[in-house]
Amino acid sequence: MRGIAAVSSKHWLPPHSNNRKSFQFSNNQTSSVRPNPLPTLAINSSKNPTNPNTLPLVVVGSANADIYVEIDRLPREGETISAATGQTLAGGKGANQAVCGGKLSYPTYFVGQVGEDAHGKLITEALEGGGVHLDYVNTVSDAPTGHAVVMLQSGGQNSIIIVGGANMCCWPDAISDDALEVVRRAGIVLLQREIPDSVNIQVAKAARTAGAPVILDAGGIDAPIPSELLNFVDILSPNESELARLTGMPTESFEQISHAVTKCHKMGVRQVLVKLGDKGSALFIEGEEPIRQPIISAPRVLDTTGAGDTFTAAFAVALVEGQSRKECLRFAAAAASLCVQVKGAIPSMPDRKSVLDLLHSL
Repeated sequence: MRGIAAVSSKHWLPPHSNNRKSFQFSNNQTSSVRPNPLPTLAINSSKNPTNPNTLPLVVVGSANADIYVEIDRLPREGETISAATGQTLAGGKGANQAVCGGKLSYPTYFVGQVGEDAHGKLITEALEGGGVHLDYVNTVSDAPTGHAVVMLQSGGQNSIIIVGGANMCCWPDAISDDALEVVRRAGIVLLQREIPDSVNIQVAKAARTAGAPVILDAGGIDAPIPSELLNFVDILSPNESELARLTGMPTESFEQISHAVTKCHKMGVRQVLVKLGDKGSALFIEGEEPIRQPIISAPRVLDTTGAGDTFTAAFAVALVEGQSRKECLRFAAAAASLCVQVKGAIPSMPDRKSVLDLLHSL
């Protein structure tokens, strides 16, 4: 990975810390996650806290230009239909999660790649606007910025086609030690599968070595997750359909979901965070009763794009700030509820005050 910073934002460097607390890893080894000095779910008005002990959220993943078209229904084979509107907005699972962390007033770094094109500029500006540190965003000349066609149907549901572009190519075979340093200094690391598994494996190994927990969002490549990656993942986070594909098991009922999660435990992942759409979410910890969280109903649903990314990133922020698992789920549910009320992925990411206001109103 070349250290080309799209935007210079080195307001502070994430510190090393030897102060750690116990964290259970997926292979049942006990390691640690380092405590964060930020007040528990308190509003932090600074996007770049100067506390030298603050350990950041580091998101390694994809950045896409999302090309939205609003349609009444999906076209049939061989059919051409007209869209009501169309626009291009910044997105991609990695960029979405990074902006969510930044807008929740938590120090966040994004590690990813964009092309030398207008879409790349769109994404870096959106990340910067969300308060994300861009020191590790690389600009590559041999591939276009990744993009996605989002077909948004009435009722807020969507279908998405992704073109990987710079997300899936031009990564070095071996990521440099310097480039992995921000991962080693993280409080928590978020990964997704819209970048090569080989990159995720190297990042997850570096995080494990440093004692930083890793959450892997299962969204992205429709292929089995390599066991080498799962061995270094602390929390796997699929939605219902992703869980079904990964396990080859039905997930139509909560009982079926529980059985599928048991298979994930046998694959080596001790904690599985399942996003259940309008049925809420559930965290399964091996050997314990599942923790369930219903949705926090939204008065209107305009667009579900990015809701899962918002949920995962908000859960990670609450977790690294020391919340209980139940509180993490509730915080994430509130963030996702706000997200679906706004069109677009990155534009719909809520700020911390809005999430806390919603929670206090319940």
